[in-house]
Formats: sequence, C-alpha cells, structure tokens
Amino acid sequence: MPDFPRLPADAAVSDERRRFPLAEVTLDAAGGTVTGHHYPANFDVLHVDASLPFAAVADGMGAGEGSRLAGTTAMGTLVAQVRAAWPTVDPRRLRTAVAQVQSTVRTAGSGLTELTGCTLTALLVEPDGGQAWLVQLGDSRAYRLRDGLLELITTDHTVAWLGVLHGWYPADSTAAARARYQLTRYVGHPGEPEADLLAVSLRPGDVWLLCTDGVSDQVDYQQIRELLATPRPDEAVQALLAATIRAGGADNATAVVVRVHPAPAR
Repeated sequence: MPDFPRLPADAAVSDERRRFPLAEVTLDAAGGTVTGHHYPANFDVLHVDASLPFAAVADGMGAGEGSRLAGTTAMGTLVAQVRAAWPTVDPRRLRTAVAQVQSTVRTAGSGLTELTGCTLTALLVEPDGGQAWLVQLGDSRAYRLRDGLLELITTDHTVAWLGVLHGWYPADSTAAARARYQLTRYVGHPGEPEADLLAVSLRPGDVWLLCTDGVSDQVDYQQIRELLATPRPDEAVQALLAATIRAGGADNATAVVVRVHPAPAR
C-alpha cells in the first residue's frame, strides 16, 4: 500500500463512516472536511447519512453569512426531502427535492444584502443498491474509479468549463482562471436552475468520490486516483484532505468516499 499523507494534528477535521448492506451491493462510506489556511471558517457542508445510502457535499459561495446560510440551508432541506420520500428514489422526486432546496435557500437569503448561494453534489443509492443517482449544481464534483480508470462523471457549471469546451480560450489561460469562479448554475441562483440528474450503475470494486473544489483544485488527477485505491474509505478521505493541506490549504476542502463491495452473503 502507498505511504499516504496524514493530516496534521491541529487540522480542523470531522469525519463520519457508514456501512450499508443492500440487496445487490454493500457500500462503505466516509466523509471529512478541513478548513485549510486561507479562510477563517469552513463554509463547506458535509453529509453522510446515518441510515440511508446517501451522501452530499455543498460549498458556499464566498466567505460571509450568505455562504454559510446557503450551505447549511441547502443541505438541511435536501436531507429532509430525501428522508421524507424514502424509499422512493426517482427523477421526479429528486427534481421536486431540488426545487424545494432552491426555494428555501432563496427565501433564507432574502433579507441579506450579499450573495446567498452554494454548490450541491449528492449521491443517492436506490434501496436495492442496483442503481444510484447523482444530483449536481455548481462545481463540486463526483468522480468514479473503476478498473483503475478515474473518470469525472459530473460537469462543472462554470463559464470556464464552457470556454474550454467551446475553445474560447486555453484551459491554462488567464481568461480560464478568471472564469473558473463564474458559476452558471448554483443553489440560490435567481433563475432557480434545475440540477443535473444522472443515473449511474454500481459495480463491486467501484470507488466514488464527492468533493468540493478545495480538493479538485489542489489535488491532481494522478494523486486522486492513487489515494482512492486504498481499501478503507476513511483512510482515503484523510489522505485526500491531507494532500490539500500539503498543497497550501488555499480553500476549504471536503470529500466523501464510497467504496462498493459485493452483496452480503446469504
């Protein structure tokens, strides 16, 4: 096993680990978050559900009350909606849940003079474990490691992503860097845009990563792939967060790792 980096003893980290034996697969999940060195507080929000195969991350926009309020409100509303609908998991219910998240965050921020917005990325597995749904708004990401190949499954809802895709500027240009933080979709957007909903398969051996841009901007592709290969999700989370600190800790960083195992023996 590679010698994974470890977080410094004084890092502000919280983590949760859960195991979900479902009919078709067993899921092992863990999550963690670290403040880093740039911001005075952590405006990311993490959820790894205690009883449902469900996890999510959110990243507040900015470093003020609007950022904090958006993240906590969005996550609390999504969790309540998912739990109320369970065991029904389908696109219609998920779109209803996202619409409620948008409405609640907009209402919560109506009395503030600053932007109240956040990203939101969630993974919700159907009760039998045969399929999962990704919910995506903003630029927090979902990756899948399968058979040694690490793939970015979600799309960043940013002007930078559109610019690189359509050839407006090179990916490493100053223009792309400026556009990196111009989100085209997010929770709290005045147009209340719909989230991307993606149905994805789950195979034993798969490893899923949900993360805020504090991870994806500071830890490169090869290192993410290497760190996700560890058998224990909690160790992978700790190693990813430690890597962001080593890279400078320029942002709040949050990660959820879900490893898919064969179904429990009967």
